[in-house]
Amino acid sequence: MNLIVAVDKNWAIGKDNRMMWSIPADMKFFRDMTRGNVVIMGRKTLESFPQGQPLKNRVNIVLTRKKDDKVKGVLVAGSVEEAVKMAGEEAEKCGGEIFVIGGESIYRAMLRYCDTAYITKIGHAYDADTYFPDLDADEDWEMTKISEEQTCFDLEYYFTVYERVR
Repeated sequence: MNLIVAVDKNWAIGKDNRMMWSIPADMKFFRDMTRGNVVIMGRKTLESFPQGQPLKNRVNIVLTRKKDDKVKGVLVAGSVEEAVKMAGEEAEKCGGEIFVIGGESIYRAMLRYCDTAYITKIGHAYDADTYFPDLDADEDWEMTKISEEQTCFDLEYYFTVYERVR
């Protein structure tokens, strides 16, 4: 299982249920990586999308305690174990991979199931209220790839890949 996220210098991922940056190349990377695959997210992440609608051309699984939440085009899982099982079945059907796409509590709950993390690292510290676990400080993870420096106006960022080593 994979995860994909963009983080700032302090591993922040958002504030007030919104991303704090807009980097077109990162959004394209996200779309290209997840299209045709299975994505697992929390209810608040789904609500942060335009009109609260699921992502097109993907199998969308929402992990939530509110099992009665019904959104067209979304599969609902009430536990981490159910989400993992459902994602595996759906990935087998579509021949795709599984990507965890947020938010904070979903990343933390699903991290132990993931072996690869695609992380866009942004060279700026934002005022945030939501964070991703610092994989640089986690001995179970190692950065195995890093892109050349990218820029969007005056914002510097890198596309990185972390892999579980234990």
